[in-house]
Amino acid sequence: MSSNASRTVRHDPGGRDPGGHAAAAEVRSIFVTGRQLRVAVRRGDGTRVPLLVFNGIGASLDLLQPFVDALDPSLEVICFDAPGVGGSPPPVRPYRFTGLCRLAGQMLATLGYHGAVDVLGTSWGGAVAQHFAVMVRHRCRRLVLVGTATGAIMVPARPTVLAWMATPRRYTDPGYLERVAPHLYGGSARTEPERVSALMHAQSRVGSPRGYLYQLAAGLGWTSLPFLPLVRQPTLILSGDDDPLIPLVNARLLRLLIPHSRLHIYHGGHLGLVTEAADLAPVVDRFLAAADPAAIPDHPPAPRRDA
Repeated sequence: MSSNASRTVRHDPGGRDPGGHAAAAEVRSIFVTGRQLRVAVRRGDGTRVPLLVFNGIGASLDLLQPFVDALDPSLEVICFDAPGVGGSPPPVRPYRFTGLCRLAGQMLATLGYHGAVDVLGTSWGGAVAQHFAVMVRHRCRRLVLVGTATGAIMVPARPTVLAWMATPRRYTDPGYLERVAPHLYGGSARTEPERVSALMHAQSRVGSPRGYLYQLAAGLGWTSLPFLPLVRQPTLILSGDDDPLIPLVNARLLRLLIPHSRLHIYHGGHLGLVTEAADLAPVVDRFLAAADPAAIPDHPPAPRRDA
């Protein structure tokens, strides 16, 4: 095993570079219980709880860099490529969410994080984040769920949209992505598909087809419906009003079932963290920094009922 297995990231103050900008992320490969993982740590200033990010299916950690850059520089951010994605080699055999959550906890320990972190998951990563919040409860202080749902039991996308998700071709063929992006991702992808294609191909590294298949298999038959009432962490749910992949009604269901949750509906589609990073990063940051997250209202506010 590589000596990187015991190497840790020091939590030195350093959230800004000499020019006052957010510090660049340190990207490297580490070994966690014998598995190689590509990780990125954007240093904070040591005053805040670090944020762990679970990305969407097939997406490497690079894809969310615009969002990470838009977060307050004081916040330390930990991203990683899931096994078989980006710079992380595929595992020998398929895995389930339980195994991935256990691996993420071990990764945090390897990097030197032994306390609770805040957790953000988007799309497929949002399902993993729900599982992490319950399975590794002591490791999760607050939870942010973006463009995600309850798994196998949910209000699904149209069959054609699901068929496009069955293959990683959108990550390897820019022209194909430009054609399907309006119908798959909605939001600004409807009017600027070429921009979305450029962002995804400039900011993401392609993993192996086997890694993508293992990600699909990890969530096969999984649903969070039975345990959502057990999620005790303050939770922020973000959903676009034009998301063909995860219809908005799924976010409303999460809001209904997670006890200490808030729902923020933004104008956009499934890739809001990428295409609307400048708008959504402050929303996330405000929730994570709030002394009392329960005081944050839904957005837009729920309609008032007459007494």
